Amino acid sequence: MLSKKTKYAIKALIKLAKEMGNGPVLIGDIAAAERIPRKFLEAILLEMKNIGFLASRKGKGGGYYLAKPPAEIDLAAVIRLMNGPISLVTCTSLKYYERCEECVDEASCSLRDAMLQVRDATLQVLQSTTLEKLVAKEQELLLSTNKLPELEETH
Repeated sequence: MLSKKTKYAIKALIKLAKEMGNGPVLIGDIAAAERIPRKFLEAILLEMKNIGFLASRKGKGGGYYLAKPPAEIDLAAVIRLMNGPISLVTCTSLKYYERCEECVDEASCSLRDAMLQVRDATLQVLQSTTLEKLVAKEQELLLSTNKLPELEETH
C-alpha cells in the first residue's frame, strides 16, 4: 500500500510536470493546489531534491522545479524513494533483497515464484508510467468527463 508521503510526492511531481517551462513553483502553491500539508510537503520536496528529481531556486521568482524531463521520472523510482520496496516479500525485491527466515529452499518455493511474477508485472507498469504519461492521462480523463478547468477570461 502506498503511504500518504508517497501519494503526496507523486501529486507534487505531477503538479511540477504540468508547470514545466513556466519557472519554479512555490511550495505554498503546490500545497494549496494538491491539498498537501505544507510542512509535510517541504520535507518531501527536500528529499526529492536531494535524490535529484527536483531543483530549487531561492528568492524572488524562486521555488521548486523538475530537475529532469517528466519522461525520465517513473513511478517505480518515486515509490522506491518514498515508500521502499515494491516487492510484496523481501526475497523477491531487486533493491532490498533479504532471504525469508522461514524459507527452507528459495529455489523450490512456490510462493516466491508467484511473488516474482507479481513483482515483474508491477515493475513493468510502474517503470513504464512516467510523469509525462500521468499528465497526459489526467488530461485525457478530464476531457472524457468534461471536467476541464475553466479558462480565465482576461479583461
